[in-house]
Amino acid sequence: MTDPIWKPSAEIIARSQLTALMSQVSKKYNLQFSDYHSLHLWSVSHPEEFWTQLVQFTGIEFSTPWKQVLTNAGKMPGAKWFEGGRLNFARHLLRHNNDKIALIFHNEQRERSSLTYAELNQQVRRLAFQLKALGVQIGDRVAGYLPNRPETIIAMLATTSIGAIWSSCSPDFGYHGVFDRFQQITPKILFACDGHIYNGKKHSTLSNIISLQETIPSLEHIIIVPNLDHAQDITNIKNSFLFESLLRSSGEITSFEELPFDHPLYILFSSGTTGVPKCITHGAGGTLLQHLKELILHTDLRKEDTITYFTTCGWMMWNWLVSSLAVGATIVLYDGSPLHPGPSRLFDLIDQEKITIFGTSAKFLTSVEKVGLHPQHSHSLTSLRTILSTGSPLVPSNYDFVYEKIKSDVQLSSISGGTDIISCFALGNPNLPVYRGELQCIGLGLAVQIFDDNGNSIVGDKGELVCTKPFPSMPIYFWNDKDGELFHHAYFEQFPNVWAHGDFAQITNHGGLIIYGRSDTLLKPGGIRIGTAEIYREVERFPEILESIAIGQLYNGDIRIILFVKMRENCPLTEDLINTLRQTIKTQLSPHHVPAKILSVTDIPRTVSGKIVELAVQNVVAGRPVKNIDALANPEALDYFRNRSELL
Repeated sequence: MTDPIWKPSAEIIARSQLTALMSQVSKKYNLQFSDYHSLHLWSVSHPEEFWTQLVQFTGIEFSTPWKQVLTNAGKMPGAKWFEGGRLNFARHLLRHNNDKIALIFHNEQRERSSLTYAELNQQVRRLAFQLKALGVQIGDRVAGYLPNRPETIIAMLATTSIGAIWSSCSPDFGYHGVFDRFQQITPKILFACDGHIYNGKKHSTLSNIISLQETIPSLEHIIIVPNLDHAQDITNIKNSFLFESLLRSSGEITSFEELPFDHPLYILFSSGTTGVPKCITHGAGGTLLQHLKELILHTDLRKEDTITYFTTCGWMMWNWLVSSLAVGATIVLYDGSPLHPGPSRLFDLIDQEKITIFGTSAKFLTSVEKVGLHPQHSHSLTSLRTILSTGSPLVPSNYDFVYEKIKSDVQLSSISGGTDIISCFALGNPNLPVYRGELQCIGLGLAVQIFDDNGNSIVGDKGELVCTKPFPSMPIYFWNDKDGELFHHAYFEQFPNVWAHGDFAQITNHGGLIIYGRSDTLLKPGGIRIGTAEIYREVERFPEILESIAIGQLYNGDIRIILFVKMRENCPLTEDLINTLRQTIKTQLSPHHVPAKILSVTDIPRTVSGKIVELAVQNVVAGRPVKNIDALANPEALDYFRNRSELL
């Protein structure tokens, strides 16, 4: 067993909110927990007691008490949580009505603005009043085509305060990407910005907005948030209002709609790279409960903290970040490229706003490492306590970079879950050490296991990440999936009554988790199951290579591995480098992992949320169509993989 790369001090453990919960549970049930893992075992063995304690610990208030914590406990899907209980999601996020700063906004142009909790409350109540005046009712859908600005949060809270359902896409989505998502859910209102700025370039969205209005008949009104031109003329957009004009009204809602625990709150969308995006619908109570568990217990977020996550409104990390308002913390929002005007932009922000919890991605950490950034020397970072990362697995070298070049005493927590559960299956823990290349622990209340192909639970070996018991943040359904067939096919077809998440992973002997990639992109040369992340871990050690993507290709009756690499400028892919790559992969992994071909490409395709799309590349190489090219941020990158003579 390798030594941990970071350990919490006795003081950190003693004052953590996780320790406080453990003490509370111990006293109530006369139990003794030897460590976190014994608490986790109790939480999945006694779900009714655990989730009830969590409701009390996080201060969630039901306007109408529940009748039963869990019914149909043995069914997935089919289990019901806190039946009979009623609450409102927005009311909990707005419960800190005071002069503390709630939101701080920054963009590429170094504009800065802020809102207090009291100001946020007032603006939400005014906008909610206007939405009701426009005819929005409980259960209606309200969509956002918006950047990561305070107005987006205000619009979401106003929507959910009156019982409507919120769904959003970021403005870097093209028309077809937005249409494919929103036309399925028939929104009544669309909040939209006039455009966005990324990497110093302005991109208008007005033509997309007009096209959406013409092609989605359910849209009754468009509310414009100026992001490019603050004197925007919107007379050519029918039935439209400026966001600011709606806030000038003196009318405010005085109460929030109290709704069932599983009332639909958010509609999120799958990536859409294999077809039309699935409309994943999440309930208000389950989202609130799971987010507060992760923020308070696993992230140790407090009202004194300042938290940020580099995200867009088309990624579930935006929804996760916004729930920090329920804790009373300050949220820093950033809109634009994290590398503009230079790679230190977000580290500047950490120092400027005294950020304590910084959320990012493996791609960002790799990018700033490749350009030679050394924040430990160039920045103070004294406020920074925790770094969170998701989007793709952190490779071991990312851990080295963080502790050697960013901050030696920071807690680095790789987290993983996703849109499907609007939260995490595995994540950080203030009481546990950090091991290089591992996620710290499985989340409380989640019965996560690793199954082999026969459905047997295994530890210390690779297999399918599953969850064997119901949990509150499971989707309540897919929108327009009347018989539940799509929902069942997505998660429960492989192992009956067990959630199969689609990750190829391993639980370590000390309870951590290693993710080797998506199980639907497993490489199987000679029948050996290989996760793509295993290869990326070794390839990304090479400074000449910016990033890579590996696929499987059917060849002579077997699967061979093809590795594509994007090289740093002025660094050619030489035969010597290819041979060194192959030898490194063979030595560090196995002969089965060695690519049959290593080829250079100019770019690698990604979804709008930044995930590389191995299936799309695999289909292009095989001559198959990519079903939904609008899900890609850079679809032109696929051209680099077409008709490669080296692959014939």
